Amino acid sequence: MKTNIRLILFPLVICLLLVLIQKTVNSQLDKHSLRCGCICVDTGKGQCEKTCGIEYSNLDQVFFCPIPHPTEWPLLLQVPAQQFRAVRTGDTCKKTGSCPVTMLITGNNQTFGQSVSGNMFSRPLNINSSDILLSLADNALGSGITSRYTNFLDAAFLSNAPIDLIQPQCSSNSQISVAIQLGSAALQKDVRCTQGLQLWRNSSSEINDEIYKGYRNGNSERKINEILAAYDFANSNENLFNVTVWYNSTYKNNTGDQPPALTRVPRSINLASNAYLQFLLGPTAKMLFEFVKEMPKPETELRLDFSSLLGPLFFTWVIVQLFPVVLISLVYEKEHKLRIMMKMHGLGDGPYWMISYAYFLAISSIYMLCFVVFGSAIGLNFFRLNDYSIHFVFYFLYINLQICLAFLVADWFSSVKTATVVGYMMVFGTGLLGGFLFQFFLQDSSFPKAGIIAMELFPGFSLYRGLYEFSQYAFTGNFMGSDGMRWKDLNDSSNGMREVLIIIAVEWLVVLCVAYYADQVVSSGKSPLFFLRKQQKNLSSSFRKPSSRRLGSKLFVQMEKFDVDQEREKVEQLLLESSTSHSIICNNLKKIYPGTDGNPEKCAVRELSLALPEGECFGMLGPNGAGKTSFINMMIGLVKPSSGTAYVQGLDIRTDMDKIYTSMGVCPQHDLLWDTLTGREHLFFYGRLKNLNGAALTHAVEESLKSVNLFHGGVADKQSGKYSGGMKRRLSVAISLIGEPKVVYMDEPSTGLDPASRNMLWDVVKRAKRNRAP
Repeated sequence: MKTNIRLILFPLVICLLLVLIQKTVNSQLDKHSLRCGCICVDTGKGQCEKTCGIEYSNLDQVFFCPIPHPTEWPLLLQVPAQQFRAVRTGDTCKKTGSCPVTMLITGNNQTFGQSVSGNMFSRPLNINSSDILLSLADNALGSGITSRYTNFLDAAFLSNAPIDLIQPQCSSNSQISVAIQLGSAALQKDVRCTQGLQLWRNSSSEINDEIYKGYRNGNSERKINEILAAYDFANSNENLFNVTVWYNSTYKNNTGDQPPALTRVPRSINLASNAYLQFLLGPTAKMLFEFVKEMPKPETELRLDFSSLLGPLFFTWVIVQLFPVVLISLVYEKEHKLRIMMKMHGLGDGPYWMISYAYFLAISSIYMLCFVVFGSAIGLNFFRLNDYSIHFVFYFLYINLQICLAFLVADWFSSVKTATVVGYMMVFGTGLLGGFLFQFFLQDSSFPKAGIIAMELFPGFSLYRGLYEFSQYAFTGNFMGSDGMRWKDLNDSSNGMREVLIIIAVEWLVVLCVAYYADQVVSSGKSPLFFLRKQQKNLSSSFRKPSSRRLGSKLFVQMEKFDVDQEREKVEQLLLESSTSHSIICNNLKKIYPGTDGNPEKCAVRELSLALPEGECFGMLGPNGAGKTSFINMMIGLVKPSSGTAYVQGLDIRTDMDKIYTSMGVCPQHDLLWDTLTGREHLFFYGRLKNLNGAALTHAVEESLKSVNLFHGGVADKQSGKYSGGMKRRLSVAISLIGEPKVVYMDEPSTGLDPASRNMLWDVVKRAKRNRAP
């Protein structure tokens, strides 16, 4: 119980940690550098009036200013930096800063293409001080300063670098200054002439090849040779305008972890449209594109929703935390042979699966419910903004898949320590791979969708994708003041939640079937094709098979002792009878362990024939290694016989162990107990497996505790992990006898007992042997 409570409180700790991080970050975001820029204006009365606006802000502060009337900015081309400009021969101009910018032209008609492109840079700069924007709109202006992801402030006009005016030829003194209005202030900006070369290429493939070779990895010298733009006029003519524009998209800086920057493409398109219009109508025709501007915005504050930003990583760890918990529990029962102990007392594979699955599903459901409730209660937008029903469906499907995965993986582990290490490696590995690998592919728009779906077949990535979608919708909803994810949003092409739900649901069913099959083959020891075999019936003909070994070897009989030969004949006679009162009949039972490390094989049980009637208490004596435990292990289904067989209540141990378990009790050589359960709880559990309930169960438990002297002094209500060795043995004996099984196997039941306890134990066995074969 305490373990489950600690587990359920784990999400609360993570949610509180996120809240603490959120408050810490918010305190740092309240700094002046992350607010709209302000100055102190003297009112003339010795007082200072605080005035804020974009004219007093830097590029970082302007985003937070109220901008009811955004600034209108002239359109610019993205001009390559001096050191990266493509040149025909030599790099001398790069050292002097006089390299021209290159524009490539192609098309079906060279004369037409060159005539149109010649109109792009032919206009001189004529500044009309009354309308600066209109004057600049008719010219090819550009800048080597990269743009940002908003246009509230254009970095090209706020930097110290001059604006480039692209012209076919430049004079020696070709730099002027213009004033750009920014709010109530004016920015003086230098405009210099930059030569633009227009070079013809015979085809678009030549342009593509030249652009690629200008890329750092496209040439052996690893140099950058960047062009201004390229145009393919294709089949354009006086009656048709069809043009393709190349531009450098790397200026978007689209790395996936931040919004992409704006690209200076509009001016490239306008140059071609304006040039074509002047080709048709003359130099006075103009298609002006005066300015670009952002939409108005109110004053804002920088608030990062860390539950949405870090949610996919942190919450992946929170949810996958359940996987090692389930895995360790299953492997613990396997390592300590508790499952086989339950099976020996009548718990079949089907009920075991249903009970275990229902228990883990209940714990996981409560865990996830607390996770969502805690997160919502402390105000995490990750939960509050997204539809709770989508949360429920997503988490319900995934925890079912996770439980099935734990059942499947548990089949391949026999050590709790190894399972613990692997389980928690999966926890942290899934989160880290999702956050630092898978998320990169999700944010890369060029990565194929089929590749994303293939990666989501790994359950950890499908979980991360679902949490990522929740976080993106919550972050956007918080930023825009709207709702998060709703069911209708699952139809969006960019929303991967629908495909994730389908993948998880299908994998749940597939993994459930595979896990159950693997459990039957690996843990239960059945044949890989067990599902193809018809259930064998308990036919009397198969029960009455005489010993072929006895009939085929006279010499063997003569070498055996008289009592051994007499017992063998008795067994063969009983096998020929249609009914018998004997509870156990062993027929030539043999167990050989294969040799290892060069050692010969070991024969532990040598063709044992034995018949035990009801009410008889049979003891096996012999030194260590004589085969006593191996015989019992074969009889209780822990190991399979190498040859021969045995019949318990007429049922074959080779094929009918599941039926035999319902009438069998076992006290193994080593105590197989849950350390966290009390002696009373052990007996109640195994009593229920024997179909005891109500008053009969309570009476049987109390009598069992009294019979082994564990009733008085509160011993029955102590955890078995705190019992002494002798107390554990007595509890194991009580477990083997509860429910009045027809056959009871006890392997060294008196080990570790004092003489008084040993005598008491034999009295218990004597009373219990009536109508059974202990």
